[in-house]
Amino acid sequence: MTLIKFGTDGWRGVIAEDYTFANVRRAAQGTAHYFAQHGARERGIVVGYDNRFASEHFAAAAAQVLAANGIPVLLTETGTPTPVISYAILANKTAGAINITASHNPGTDNGFKVRNEFGGAVDPNVLQEIEAAIPNDASGVKREASNVNGLVKKFDAAPAYLAHLPDLIDVAPLKNAGLHVVHDPMWGVGSGWLKKILDGGKTTVTEIHSGRNPIFPDMKRPEPIPPNTARLQETVPALKASAGCLTDGDADRVGFVAENGRFVNQLEVYALLAYYLLEIRGWRGPIVKTISTTSMLNKLGKMYNVPVYETGVGFKYIAPKMLEVNAMIGGEESGGFAVRGHMPERDGILMSLFLLDLMVQMNKTPLQLLDHLFSIVGAHYYDRVDTPFPPERNAEVRAKIASEKPSQLAGIKVVNINTLDGFRYEMEDGGWMLIRFSGTEPIIRVYTETTHRDKVQDILQDGLRLAGLK
Repeated sequence: MTLIKFGTDGWRGVIAEDYTFANVRRAAQGTAHYFAQHGARERGIVVGYDNRFASEHFAAAAAQVLAANGIPVLLTETGTPTPVISYAILANKTAGAINITASHNPGTDNGFKVRNEFGGAVDPNVLQEIEAAIPNDASGVKREASNVNGLVKKFDAAPAYLAHLPDLIDVAPLKNAGLHVVHDPMWGVGSGWLKKILDGGKTTVTEIHSGRNPIFPDMKRPEPIPPNTARLQETVPALKASAGCLTDGDADRVGFVAENGRFVNQLEVYALLAYYLLEIRGWRGPIVKTISTTSMLNKLGKMYNVPVYETGVGFKYIAPKMLEVNAMIGGEESGGFAVRGHMPERDGILMSLFLLDLMVQMNKTPLQLLDHLFSIVGAHYYDRVDTPFPPERNAEVRAKIASEKPSQLAGIKVVNINTLDGFRYEMEDGGWMLIRFSGTEPIIRVYTETTHRDKVQDILQDGLRLAGLK
């Protein structure tokens, strides 16, 4: 029996090893048990999927189990971006959704995400309820004909999302701006979306890595961070393009490349998006950030007199907090961001449009936007290292880190240790170093953000030493 546990964002596994049809049906049965108690038999459930190997077949298996439990299902008729699937919950007033996707994981993996009636990640308490309801074996799974009593209906989720888009952004100035944008959908379900939205004016969109290829060639994984961004970073300056945008495998995360090929890291992107909403759009409201993202947000919060709330890593923490405080924006270090008036769900398509709109409204290139941002909050430098390690060493490594109380990192004084999610060492310059265990893969991550460019790598190496991995 495979123990199905939901991590930072859903359950993920290796296809044909632990991610099997039998286990997907077990996960669907636990999800059906929960949602049946929360109006799903009357309101239905959306089931969607990405472009990974056999995702459509895993989605059909999940839909079959829901229908066998008497729950009507709206099943997407093709691979669909996660934000579009999540918006379909609101558009169709369903009780929630199951999304078959492993997001940015390697092509060997697939996954199972659950979304609530607001279109956001369900909170950890609900995930525990679902896990507890997952049967131990196939005998506990309700499974009947493929379309039980006509309860499974295929639909196109795109029209409702596109009809909602004008509520969030006026794309006319973008279409007429004459930009040349290179979009890298990373072989994922974001393929064609920016082109479709921005077609019809002077702006042109060129795509690379477009279409479906479940082995994700030319990259380690469909995650919009280096080294997976190398091709886009070469292409943008080669084509003399205005900017480059990346969306990950399920199009809920965004990456950004400047006109000279410089990768604009995720912390810089979050600060730019917050500045865009506060200064250009005139929005006001709380900012929600994870423990692993930028302190530039705290500086912007003070400048614009808006509160900043901090959570653990993952939208299972961010989404509930956004709803609780009616947040203007919520986001995390991985490149996922959500905004008020939409849903508490990451949306790489919308965030790409916001970044392009910031360029147009301020008449600045991406590099000029970064210079402008740093003139306001000061320059910040960031990096992260991911190190695989055997899961059986988890307790040992945690114990070692917990026993360490460093007084300084790379010569900078440590003033506080925050254990909200992992171990974050806060330094006197306002910078920080975080050590935490991935919730989706057997790796340990060490992150840092500092105002000292020359200290970044030294801080990361100190972090690896604290964990006994150096």
